[in-house]
Amino acid sequence: MKSIKNQTKNKKGTNGKPTAKKACVPFFGAKSDAKPDKNLKNKVLKDGATVAGTIQGTGKGFAVFIPETGEADVFIPANALGGAIHGDRVIVRKTTGHRGGGEGEVVKDLERKYTQVVGVYDGAAVVCSERGFGTLPCVVANGGANANKGDKVVAKLVDTRYGLKCLITEVLGKAGETGADVMGVIRMYGIPETFPEEVMRAADALPDNPTAEQIKGRRDFRGDTIITIDGAHSKDFDDAISVKRTDDGGYLLGVHIADVSEYVTEGSVLDREAFERGTSVYFADRVIPMLPEKLSNGVCSLNEGVDRLTLSVIMRFDPAANLVSHEICKGIIRSAARTTYEGVQDLLDGQGDLIKYGFLMPMLSAAKPLAELLMAKRAARGAVEFDVGECEIVMDGEKVVDVVRRERLFTHKMIEEFMLVTNETVAEHFEKLHAPFVFRVHEDPPADKVDNLIGFLDSLGLALKEKPTPDDYKKLLESTPDDVKNVVNRVSLRSMAKAEYRPQNLGHFGLAAEFYCHFTSPIRRYPDLAIHRIIKYVLGCGKKPERFGEFVKAASVHSSEREKRAEEAERRVDDLLKAKFMEDKIGNEYDATVSGVTERGIFAELDNYVEGMIHVEDLPGSGYVYDEKRLVLRSPLHTFRFGDRIRIKVGGVYGEGKINFLLADAFCELH
Repeated sequence: MKSIKNQTKNKKGTNGKPTAKKACVPFFGAKSDAKPDKNLKNKVLKDGATVAGTIQGTGKGFAVFIPETGEADVFIPANALGGAIHGDRVIVRKTTGHRGGGEGEVVKDLERKYTQVVGVYDGAAVVCSERGFGTLPCVVANGGANANKGDKVVAKLVDTRYGLKCLITEVLGKAGETGADVMGVIRMYGIPETFPEEVMRAADALPDNPTAEQIKGRRDFRGDTIITIDGAHSKDFDDAISVKRTDDGGYLLGVHIADVSEYVTEGSVLDREAFERGTSVYFADRVIPMLPEKLSNGVCSLNEGVDRLTLSVIMRFDPAANLVSHEICKGIIRSAARTTYEGVQDLLDGQGDLIKYGFLMPMLSAAKPLAELLMAKRAARGAVEFDVGECEIVMDGEKVVDVVRRERLFTHKMIEEFMLVTNETVAEHFEKLHAPFVFRVHEDPPADKVDNLIGFLDSLGLALKEKPTPDDYKKLLESTPDDVKNVVNRVSLRSMAKAEYRPQNLGHFGLAAEFYCHFTSPIRRYPDLAIHRIIKYVLGCGKKPERFGEFVKAASVHSSEREKRAEEAERRVDDLLKAKFMEDKIGNEYDATVSGVTERGIFAELDNYVEGMIHVEDLPGSGYVYDEKRLVLRSPLHTFRFGDRIRIKVGGVYGEGKINFLLADAFCELH
């Protein structure tokens, strides 16, 4: 049996980096991960210059070109598109013109993003949900499928001598029906909701429980008190914990993660499918998993009372929660209990079922102070915690029953803290081995976003450095008055860069962490599975995994893209379902907070996080001017700021996920 051990005190690193050897990667090649030059932001291309970027359609024939290098957008007339359509990655040559970044023409189409659209069939054409396409006429009268007027459909894009048209290939149901509209979003983002037959056959062929051969050589933790703590509706349990006090007053934390790589082997059909999907996608009414249910809810899931294979990280802390040593090993566990956040919180509060769960109290009495110490240490080093709140959409079949604020318990934070310290420990270990690895990176906030944040804070009498550290953000939030705290949280969060996966360790700004990765969720995230494979390679042969060099590059880029796709689709479905919830509330009045300000109007958010827009033409008076830096929309008589409390009336629901608010009459009279 082998494990990776590390005494945190007096650690020695390896001098020099190994020469990367080219690996055989069983997947398609990765796109360039080059980053835009932030210094070029809003600069205008010179006439005759060429640059790569993305076409953003308008649905009106002409388009806007967004350069990858960060220069100002370029106007593309309809006759200069060269067959390119919305979403295409192209090369554009700057021509002439004076509007914005000037005009240009497409000289080469590099990559087509869309091959199909989703929309509503109107009897002759498809009114596309993706606004960049507008309305597309069908190739034949009924689009090639048995569609009726008002159906939500999927249509294949077809280039004809008369321009872009479409051919209906699938009818999803009547537009406006929740199931059809949600499926439309899934189709729009190209998320596969079913698995190919060969993938299902491979999953079905796996054993229901670990075999004697798989168990051989693993650390046996089945005698330890190990539990899972998850949401009440969770079915895939990929992490379990054990906590003990040590003789010196310290703590021994075991974080046991499902050993998915034991079943999803390198280059297999299961591996290729997981790589392609990149992540599980979570909607209010369904989950589209990265792995078939046989793995995600079955043989990989750390279910109560059954033997399961793990990659385990055992961490020893001194009484002040300083990490003294750690060990990474292949393990086998048997979860003693499947518990929930709410149930464990009740136990910690002295209100739980002690007859059934009393045996857990020694572990929980150690887990609570350890988590509190780790939280305090993280806060002391400057980690930023944005408290912006989340909502839960309650469904009954296809009906949206309610939208409520999600309560965040101490137990949520406790498990989160244990996963964070585990991810940091694993990332540091492999960075110091100079091993190919998939890191979770969060870079410094972009200078232009920080500048906008500073302008907004100035309007509130608050200040922030031009090059802020995580601790600067933390101190800002701590010093913000309660009446504007939520607003400052929101705007500060929007100033941050987006976290992503990289083969290089660049640290994690928000966590104020020098090393970070995603290790703890291999059932639902491919990067976790990828680094499990690397870890087990080192455990198996003790060698540095140079052969994974190209693999981690591909996994980093592709997983970041798939994460973005999932987040966009999840957000779109959430907006759609919130709009469904508000359909029978037109005319109702609610208190709200201004959650966004643009030249087109203001966004307002209800206390349950349902958001709608009040268009500038529906605001009292006229002559409104938008101050982008201070997030203010102002007229000679009225001013609306980000964070203002207002009274709204629900005006209507339109499109897919769009809610129209109006100012309540009483509010207008007072203002």
